Amino acid sequence: MMCRFKAVLSLCLLTLALAGCGQKGPLYLPDEAAANKTQTR
Repeated sequence: MMCRFKAVLSLCLLTLALAGCGQKGPLYLPDEAAANKTQTR
């Protein structure tokens, strides 16, 4: 019983750790004007 509890707890912790990885900030497409401005530099 304790072994199964540890396995489930480990799986939950791993899932939370992986969910915290990645890019931060809002997910949106940049405006075309902003994209053109950075390309003309």
